[in-house]
Amino acid sequence: MALRHAVLAALLDGESSGYELAKTFDRGVANFWHALPQQLYLELSKLEESGLVEGRDVAQEGRPTKRLFTVTDAGLGELEGFAAGAAKPSVIRDDLLVKVQAVDHISAAAVVEQLDQRAALAMAKVDIFERALSGLRGDLDEPAFLATSDRIGPYLTCLRGLRFEQETADWCTQAAQILRARHATNADR
Repeated sequence: MALRHAVLAALLDGESSGYELAKTFDRGVANFWHALPQQLYLELSKLEESGLVEGRDVAQEGRPTKRLFTVTDAGLGELEGFAAGAAKPSVIRDDLLVKVQAVDHISAAAVVEQLDQRAALAMAKVDIFERALSGLRGDLDEPAFLATSDRIGPYLTCLRGLRFEQETADWCTQAAQILRARHATNADR
């Protein structure tokens, strides 16, 4: 997948400025595709040059003119072609896992501390995802929302992000507990 597809998908909800797109990425898309705001602005320019998005300038009183972007028919065609292609399996690249892999030969204390920090960060993200899912559902429960909503893609990706972060928190907590127990046992010897 290229950043272009993530940007096109994020623009499907309607017209958006680069700033609004960056906020959308932070709230939802970032759980499966990370991009810096500068990368998003550059990608929007490339997409506009290639005719996959269309931009228009909107004058603002007392503020700089902003540019709003929408996906064109060619952009929808690009997404359609992307969706038809085979999805590549994801892989984990995580420096914390390298540290855990080496924990039998290095000081475990720093690794345990980082596991605790990662678990806390993951739980904070779980909270964010739960609020986002609730906001997307509105007054509906999940089954009713999934059965009746006009747009469930963002909900499903947010649900995946929630499950990923919950599993990360659970694993980090378990790994830290195991390492603490082993350290306590080894200290008794």
